[in-house]
Amino acid sequence: MNIRATTFRLKDPFLKKFIGKQPQWGPLGYITYKRTYARSVETTPERYKQLAEKHKVKASEEYWLTLCRVVEGVYKVQEAHCKSLHLPWNIRKAQRSAQEMFQMMWDFKFLPPGRGLWMMGTKYIEDKGGAPLNNCAFVSTKDLKTSFSDPFCFLMDMSMLGVGVGSDTKGTGIINIKQPRESNDVHTIPDTREGWVDVVRRVLDSYVGADTLPKEIDYSQLRAAGEPIRGFGGMSSGPEPLKELVDSIREVLNGLIGESITTVAIVDIHNLIGRCVVSGNVRRSAEIMFGDPNDAEFVELKDPEIYPDEVAHHRWASNNSLFAYVGMDYAEAAERTRKNGEPGYLWLENAQRYSRMIDPPDHKDEAVLGANPCVEQSLESYELCNLVETFPSRHENYEEYERTLKFAYLYAKCVALIPTHDERTNAVMMRNRRIGTSQSGIVQAFQRHGRRTMFQWCDDGYHYLTRLDKQYSRWLCVPESVKKTSVKPSGTVSLLPGVTPGIHYPHSEYYFRVIRFASDSTLIPKLEKAGYRCVTLDAQKEPNTTAVYFAVKENHFDRPKKAVSMWEQLENAAQYQAWWADNQVSCTITFHNGDSKDIKYALSLYETRLKGISFMPLEDHKYEHAPYQEITEKQYKEYIAKLKKLNLATVTNEVIERYCDSGKCEIHIQGA
Repeated sequence: MNIRATTFRLKDPFLKKFIGKQPQWGPLGYITYKRTYARSVETTPERYKQLAEKHKVKASEEYWLTLCRVVEGVYKVQEAHCKSLHLPWNIRKAQRSAQEMFQMMWDFKFLPPGRGLWMMGTKYIEDKGGAPLNNCAFVSTKDLKTSFSDPFCFLMDMSMLGVGVGSDTKGTGIINIKQPRESNDVHTIPDTREGWVDVVRRVLDSYVGADTLPKEIDYSQLRAAGEPIRGFGGMSSGPEPLKELVDSIREVLNGLIGESITTVAIVDIHNLIGRCVVSGNVRRSAEIMFGDPNDAEFVELKDPEIYPDEVAHHRWASNNSLFAYVGMDYAEAAERTRKNGEPGYLWLENAQRYSRMIDPPDHKDEAVLGANPCVEQSLESYELCNLVETFPSRHENYEEYERTLKFAYLYAKCVALIPTHDERTNAVMMRNRRIGTSQSGIVQAFQRHGRRTMFQWCDDGYHYLTRLDKQYSRWLCVPESVKKTSVKPSGTVSLLPGVTPGIHYPHSEYYFRVIRFASDSTLIPKLEKAGYRCVTLDAQKEPNTTAVYFAVKENHFDRPKKAVSMWEQLENAAQYQAWWADNQVSCTITFHNGDSKDIKYALSLYETRLKGISFMPLEDHKYEHAPYQEITEKQYKEYIAKLKKLNLATVTNEVIERYCDSGKCEIHIQGA
């Protein structure tokens, strides 16, 4: 597939309808877009630089320009695929279709995931493949004996591209750690992602006799901290995090020489890599580790009373979950969940046997071995998956929503056509073509359309997508997608239209949403001038960080999350696992202290109706500048009344989204 050879462009008369205009942003939509998803104009392909210059777009993209890049990117992928296989390609039909897709994104009927807004249509995708367009991945350690370094290096490679990665501890005890043989060479690291990964690979393999340890590692070619990363985006961390990673891996493995690899070592190496990547200022770097509920080492890994230093240093880097099984005794695990919010739970057998859980077992996913960090996608080892987000609460009726589903599906299916740079990943993805058509604002949709109506929309929509996938897969001459639907936690994408994230309830009707910015961000002076409360945080706890307060009023509000029982949230998740998600429903159940004693009973009752679930205590954590703070209607109106017009024309993108999409991760960062 040669995307660079394509010619597709949206027609100028169509684009003119949007140039210089803004969509109907949610309360935090525009600031979130400019901070997180609007690329610096200088990092976009020449076409978009010229459009920006012609229409006086300064510094970073405006929304119409982002959508132009994204939509043209999607249809260039279609064109390249069809032409490479000599399939029919109708340019007039594609133009009409692309214009409708653009309009739907402009109206916030659906959106690509954040990484789609950030990366689709860029030169990076043309040159290096589609990995950065994928949200999530999984890799198992079960084959450590065959290739010791592969799972760890896959994690590092994909994490540096912002892909969230899950892994497991199935490699525990299957390979012995040896004293490395030292060589006389100097290993010079080139200033590339591949260079970082390769030195980690060499160090790891030297401890199993598959490579030698160099006498010296030369970091001198790596760019200094703060310099821009032109291709993917963001700023360099400098060589220090990589140096620390190499030293830390050696420290872990030196303690095991002559012994077999342990659960602790497997998780620590994963977490140390995650810590290094986060230091590198990648947009998102999420991890999840899955372990056996009977493995005491795994269960205790993140207990702050047992391992306070390790948890503070690197074990925060993953959300740890159990491979649960139907009929297990949940008492001990549930007690830990009650205290710390972890572990989470993945019923792998349910994921392997079922698509939607209202339907009979179809065993489509018997080869899956785990899931992504937010557990909305069960995945095979080395498999990636891409997601897309629809907003049913922003639709008048099912017929309108069904039309949106077509274009949301089309976006995701096109991403699934793009090979990645990893052959093992391509071997799985080209066979499965897995996608995740998701919903956000589900609770608002319950309030606007009715709960039972939404379940009917889900059922009808799922069957429509199944028919659509047959049709488009035949046209594109690719396999039908093994799975098509999920519920992702959403994160900041849902802020653009101002809908509630995923299947979660709003914090309250009126609240402050506190977002952290780098203190040297070009956004901060603009926000201060407009009257937003900006607080510089403790330099020791959160260096170079400013918390900014935004006042929010929820639409279609019914109840705050504190008023919703654990049982109602579980039932919502189970119903969506039945009627919508053939992949999985990502849901973090919030609970009061009084409900915590019932977690073990809840797990027993829902173990046959869910594929995965996690929990988080709802009580006030006393975090300073917590991300959600309830306020009164009067406080909301007083705050809004003081704000002045916010001019963001000259600001540049800021990369600070470092962990995962879910609120659970955000709360966790505050307590780290």
